[in-house]
Amino acid sequence: MAVTSWLEVLRSAEKTALLQDGKRMVHYLFPDGKEMAEEYDEKTSELLVRKWRVKNALGALGQWQLEVGEPVPSGTGNLGSELIKESNANPIFMRKDTKTNFQWRIRNLPYPKDVYSVSVAQKERCIIVRTTNKKYYKKFSIPDLDRHQLPLDDSALSFAHANCTLIISYQKPKEVMAAESELQKELKKGKIKTDGAAHRVTLVNDTG
Repeated sequence: MAVTSWLEVLRSAEKTALLQDGKRMVHYLFPDGKEMAEEYDEKTSELLVRKWRVKNALGALGQWQLEVGEPVPSGTGNLGSELIKESNANPIFMRKDTKTNFQWRIRNLPYPKDVYSVSVAQKERCIIVRTTNKKYYKKFSIPDLDRHQLPLDDSALSFAHANCTLIISYQKPKEVMAAESELQKELKKGKIKTDGAAHRVTLVNDTG
């Protein structure tokens, strides 16, 4: 099954965990050299951050690419206050999941709800956001469904608008929720090997 396949990929990775400031941070190093870093709320197990890093053609590590979490503001440098204000008014796209939904927020979209169209593009395996006034267009995929090899379902998609923010929700398939639950169990009960650093542990795959 696809879910088992993705779990096996996670199990095959070298994992290092760090508990800090109420967060469980897990770093994955996969056999192909890719890296994934996740942060969870220690109490609720809510996913706060997921980012990826891969090596380029020359073998050098690239920049971290954010998949889930709050984008880190770029340095303002010597920009004047007017330019900073203008930049802050641009739409800001981010993903912040809940227990039962993949969820994206697009800030600084002041138009009323009936201006927006949010739909699934089956052939392209993505979600498309449009406005009838043609002021905004966004296309994005759901990597989790690709990793689990699951189809997109139009009925799982919904959206709301409040406080100049468009909130797009996609109900997680039961297969994804089951895999996430299983992963959390393994992270919490897995064998642990300390490496001498404070609160830092290496998670050892339990093959027994």
